[in-house]
Amino acid sequence: MMRRKLLILLIPILFIGGSLWSQEEENNDLTLERCINIAISQNPLVLSALQQYQASLARIKQAKAFPQPSLDYDSDLQPKFFDFKNQAETYFGGSWSLEFPGKRSVRGKIATRESDELMQEIELLKLDVVFQVKQSFYSLLLTQEKLKYAEQDLELAQDFLSKAEVKFSAGDIAKVEALRARVEAAKAANEVRVATNDVRLAKAMLNFLLARKKYSPLEIKGELKRASIRLDLEKLIQRALAFRPEIKRINLSLQRESLQKKQGYLSYLPDIDVGVSQHWIEGEGKTWDVTFSLPIPLFFWQPKKGEIAEAQANINALRKEEEHLKNAITLEVEESYMNALTAANQIQLFEEEMLTQAEEVYNMFLFSFQEGEIGGIELIEARRTLLETRKSYADALFNYDTALAALEKSVGSQSLEGEKQ
Repeated sequence: MMRRKLLILLIPILFIGGSLWSQEEENNDLTLERCINIAISQNPLVLSALQQYQASLARIKQAKAFPQPSLDYDSDLQPKFFDFKNQAETYFGGSWSLEFPGKRSVRGKIATRESDELMQEIELLKLDVVFQVKQSFYSLLLTQEKLKYAEQDLELAQDFLSKAEVKFSAGDIAKVEALRARVEAAKAANEVRVATNDVRLAKAMLNFLLARKKYSPLEIKGELKRASIRLDLEKLIQRALAFRPEIKRINLSLQRESLQKKQGYLSYLPDIDVGVSQHWIEGEGKTWDVTFSLPIPLFFWQPKKGEIAEAQANINALRKEEEHLKNAITLEVEESYMNALTAANQIQLFEEEMLTQAEEVYNMFLFSFQEGEIGGIELIEARRTLLETRKSYADALFNYDTALAALEKSVGSQSLEGEKQ
């Protein structure tokens, strides 16, 4: 009784604690790694594929199963229909079909290869899910970065508007300058609304990939800026040809078809049916009967034209498909590699020249405007150039991140091992 009372008291505590833990997990910022783990563990397509894999494992057991023995009973010489009491002769025993050695083993290996092929398809699906999560994660970071720039631009536009109104009140600038400042402030406010909606849509997309409700609260933790990685194209291609799930799947398919071909040749070899029964004849007592039977391969050419020929044709087709796939993978790796290099060069250009120059030009024009040396139009153009430069820099960071994600997918890995520059 005491234990039962303690258990009754502990259950609500554990339930509340579990709920609090779940809420804490829900409210924590999601890192990219955590998003990937959630997506893989909860993606409906991955879960469905895993169930299909479990079914394939069950088929291996079915393929390796032994034939079931049969129990035989034969009643002869009945004077009347179903007159078992006055029967004059009976047979009672059992029989079992014994496969020729090797047939059951080959059948099991074929089912195993089919199961392994499904696993490689699951790995391919996981790579695609991981890439989509990375792309969506970086897209959300990009939209948040652009929202930050839009908000900064709105602050600058409002500051410019206040300065322009002061100058207009003092009679230092024309009315058209003040009107232009109001238009720019309105445009900046609209850009903030657009950027806010882009963030909302990006969150909805990431929630979808995480198998969550579209507009569930979502906060992520990460940066667009990544350390540069030294990449070797030849090593990347070799790695892709060795680790891509499609290559592994085709190799498994070739092994399976070779086993199918072997199974065709094994069909020449006969199975043996063995039977043992007790034989009773009225007036003579009981004796034992032993029976052996095996098929005669009279139509021996049928397996050659059937299973063997089909398996050989499939082998030839798979080899051509493997050749095409290797060429396609090589091209995919090269394209992702070049995209990553291009994005890296753009980032370097922005960081070493364009960002600094755009900020210097804006600060110089802002000072000149405050001193009355230039009008508002020149300052607006300088501010717009600064904003576009920052946005373009964020785009370059996003392009580099997605290019590396595509490169990781193309080599069949969730991450690239390289030397940071």
